Amino acid sequence: MKNLQQFSSIGARLLLIAVFLIPLVAGFTTPVAAASENAGALYTLTNAASGNEVLVYSRATDGSLAFQGSYATGGLGSGSGLGSQSAVVLTKNNQWLFAVNAGSNQISVFAVNADGLQLVDVVDSGGIRPVSLTTYKDVLYVLNAGGSGNISGFSIGVDGSLSPLAGSTQPVSNGGVGTAPGLAQIAFSSDGSTLVVTEKSTSLIDTYPVVDGIAGAPTTHPSSSAVPFGFAFDRHGHAIVSEASGSVSSYQVDGNGFSVISPSIVNGQVAACWIAISKNGKFAYTTNAGSGTISSYQLGEDGSLTLLNATAGSTGAGSTPVDMAFSHNGMYLYALGAASHTVTIFQMGADGSLTVIGSTSVPVGVAGLAAH
Repeated sequence: MKNLQQFSSIGARLLLIAVFLIPLVAGFTTPVAAASENAGALYTLTNAASGNEVLVYSRATDGSLAFQGSYATGGLGSGSGLGSQSAVVLTKNNQWLFAVNAGSNQISVFAVNADGLQLVDVVDSGGIRPVSLTTYKDVLYVLNAGGSGNISGFSIGVDGSLSPLAGSTQPVSNGGVGTAPGLAQIAFSSDGSTLVVTEKSTSLIDTYPVVDGIAGAPTTHPSSSAVPFGFAFDRHGHAIVSEASGSVSSYQVDGNGFSVISPSIVNGQVAACWIAISKNGKFAYTTNAGSGTISSYQLGEDGSLTLLNATAGSTGAGSTPVDMAFSHNGMYLYALGAASHTVTIFQMGADGSLTVIGSTSVPVGVAGLAAH
């Protein structure tokens, strides 16, 4: 009986110790977990004609970047600017990264790991000169800007491999005849029911209905202003489209329905070409390649646009800012300078303001930007 009492006493003490230790351990480890969640990575392509690579930069919790490594895509870059948005993209869960090989007409797939990337597949793009990619759930589409131009779809396997979707290849506005009309970007609408493509030289926007992952024939629509370029969908499904003529427009996109919400809100800058939308859905930003600036717009829930600040950010005179990407926590905006060969790091304020907090050098000729 005495031994049983001693055992019970020891057990009670151990339980008491555990009660106090568990909160202490949890309190100690929680900040580490939070820090890990706020860190991430930035990805871009060398686009080298001698052998394309994805460059990875690890992102610290303060937004700063450090070169982590380079990973061969197994294909070739074009060796010159792609003139597109979304040349490298991540799936929504950040499990897979996809990259175009514009020089070898291929798409590469990488598994995203904590310590870098692992190449898992390289497939033919279904056309010539792939320049832009988009995903929705387990489907990927590519925009091929060479030849007569087309779009083509693939299913994404559980292992990341890509399989062509029969019947998914569709032409652009030219019906597959003649030269491709300066294609800039492809993207799924927010609900995956529609694909959208921008055509620079014709100032047209193409929409494709999507049923069970298969794109139907395109319907073409005139852009609100000349040279529609990069775009992004807001959280309510509105398309926010930059126009190289120096403005940004918004559109309602519903299946085959297409209508202008805010027509060509001018920012007074030169060559508005790439678009990024803040993670909180309140602001849209466009890089102005000819001005070395970034303009900010306020987004209404109805998709309406209001110019917030024509020069919300600067990447420097002659820098030619192109691609942009937000960190997954929405705190930092990264802008690629095609001429300065730098990535400028901005911290976004609650009011949509941008503050430069640093920059990092990148090789000459890189294209595309994705972040998590």
